[in-house]
Amino acid sequence: MELYNSIIEQAVKLGGAAAPKRYAYDPAKAWPDSGEFELVMLRDAAYELGGGNHSAVNFTCVTTSPKLIDRDEIVVYGPDLNELRGDSDYIRITLLRVGDIESDDENDTEQAFRAIQDMDFVKYHVFPKGYMIRTSSESSREQVRISKEAVRDGVSFERIGADFIRQYKKNIYILNVRMIFITAPDADYSGAKKLAKNVKDITLSLTKILEGMPTDCGSCQLKPICDEVEGMKELHFGKEKHTTE
Repeated sequence: MELYNSIIEQAVKLGGAAAPKRYAYDPAKAWPDSGEFELVMLRDAAYELGGGNHSAVNFTCVTTSPKLIDRDEIVVYGPDLNELRGDSDYIRITLLRVGDIESDDENDTEQAFRAIQDMDFVKYHVFPKGYMIRTSSESSREQVRISKEAVRDGVSFERIGADFIRQYKKNIYILNVRMIFITAPDADYSGAKKLAKNVKDITLSLTKILEGMPTDCGSCQLKPICDEVEGMKELHFGKEKHTTE
């Protein structure tokens, strides 16, 4: 699954000029998870990520390439959660490496693609204590309200990222996870919004292809994406071949 590779290559350049902080994944460091949505009232909040008019972007990309993702890690660009003193712009990017999903059996391949489509829904099942996440799938926007108590208790992107990774790795297809958190003032937030839209367009196109689409490129609404994304056209026609055989 290489459809998102070019986006991954661009995504790792969004964080600004300063070198990022990198943390190897340690499940023992994962921030406590409430297991259900926890309301953080404004009066109990220390600050918000992406609150008000601040940027708040999130997206997920999948690849099979070990060259792009070869380990489980958390990467932080900009101030960490204990360093912020007020609301901040925010980007969260999840990069997933999965096993080889190629198969001669159409049913096996389609099942793997369906599983990949479902991977992003993990974000709706992560509930870090004192870390209220509000996500919009339509706008690829994610705001986070962090409680004063969580800040006092030592919440950090390393620990939040470990909670996310712990949840993602419950999926049998996922081999490695890289969580990227960005709060750097010089990060490319407008570029992140554009990449998030590209991810959404690719995922929507993949869904439509799996549902069965015509191969008349002149009339197909997916043509701009097929032309731009390497591998999409081959997937489109490969699916059509299986359907007609």
